Amino acid sequence: MATDLTAPRTAARPDVASIQRRTLRLLFTTQIIGGIGVTIGISVGALLAARIAGTAVAGVAQSAGVVGAALLAVPVTRIMARHGRRPGLVLAYTVGAVGGLLVVLAAATRWVPLIFVGMLLFGGGTAANLQARYTAVDLAAPARRGRQLSLIVWATTIGAVAAPNFAALADRVTTGWGLPPLAGPFAFSAAAFVLAAVVLLGLLRPDPLLTARRLAAAEAPVTDAPAPAAGGATPAAAPVTVRAPRGAGMRAAWSVVRGQPAARLGIAAVAVGHLVMVAVMAMTPVRLGESHADADVLRLVGIVLSLHIAGMYAFSPVVGWLTDRLGRRAVILGGVGLLLAACAVAGTAGHHTPRLSVGLVLLGLGWSGTMVAGSTLLSESVSAAVRPSVQGLSDLIMGLAGAGAAVVSGFVMQFAGYPVLTLLAAVAAAPLVALALRPVPTGAPDEEG
Repeated sequence: MATDLTAPRTAARPDVASIQRRTLRLLFTTQIIGGIGVTIGISVGALLAARIAGTAVAGVAQSAGVVGAALLAVPVTRIMARHGRRPGLVLAYTVGAVGGLLVVLAAATRWVPLIFVGMLLFGGGTAANLQARYTAVDLAAPARRGRQLSLIVWATTIGAVAAPNFAALADRVTTGWGLPPLAGPFAFSAAAFVLAAVVLLGLLRPDPLLTARRLAAAEAPVTDAPAPAAGGATPAAAPVTVRAPRGAGMRAAWSVVRGQPAARLGIAAVAVGHLVMVAVMAMTPVRLGESHADADVLRLVGIVLSLHIAGMYAFSPVVGWLTDRLGRRAVILGGVGLLLAACAVAGTAGHHTPRLSVGLVLLGLGWSGTMVAGSTLLSESVSAAVRPSVQGLSDLIMGLAGAGAAVVSGFVMQFAGYPVLTLLAAVAAAPLVALALRPVPTGAPDEEG
């Protein structure tokens, strides 16, 4: 199936700047809503799984959400490539809402397999939030890509920083409704995802990706101009047809990435940064639970994770500005340095909660550097024809890397402890330094010809 958009070459060029401003405002709003939905569930996901199935399985349940986000990136980006950003984002948020409701049902029935299915689908909210950053650069000027992508990443801060602190409130409210402990946050997450989907469905018009394709086709050089009609009259210009490429699937995306060193570095930066962040962050609530009573755990988890999420998102506009100013590779290297420092601080914090909080802030800052700079580098390193599929491939690899880290983290936490977990995470981040130091071309093929 392909999406055809026709527009005469003589038609007035749309006001791209106005469309981009409107798109950014809408994405900013839905990122706040989606950030609340994702984070309020993640903040208690490991604890809920540990209560139902044990600590070792908590990492597996947490990884199910990461795997779900990764796997959903494939159908979501396929829909985007054919029909535009709007239906893909709406589908992802809807799937996330269904997953949240299934987790609530799993908590009520204590049926362990259902919590894995629910967390898998819950990853749809994360998939939508991640794809929104690419939506922000479809119509962005080249010199502002990093800043506008980072603006949407930063928008998540407003909802996500406060969301862990809402977990205790949501838990108290829904316990009064008869829901079991720790199930309430997922009910609130489902409601947030539904709201974000409805807003995007009604207001993301015109679609930024389809508009960008229409403009690219309208501005393409005409090689076969129509001959003048009899009497010297000029015939009407032929319409421009914008068609989603048929060969722009995961296989084509992988082939393109293999031939583009800059794209490989972008994907590696996003994936490694996410792997380290998930490995350390996922087991931090369990670490806090080792030394604090149940009455204090949710409050402390809310504080520590709020600080961590602030590190991830609050400074992303600065990271985006540095990405445009200093270059993509320089910011990637800075992000890796912060990840290594985070592992050192958190791993040696013991049960000292303030020092652990500092480590989690550094962890968030390192993730922001690798995510913003890596995503920008990736987006501008491939042609527009395969860009959505390559972006989906990046999110798939990132999600699988994070899922593997989440699975392993639970077992490492149980059998070796938190300090060993942070050491292994640091070892995983180190090879990215060598890759980032290799000089790579950074211009997009379609811009450099």
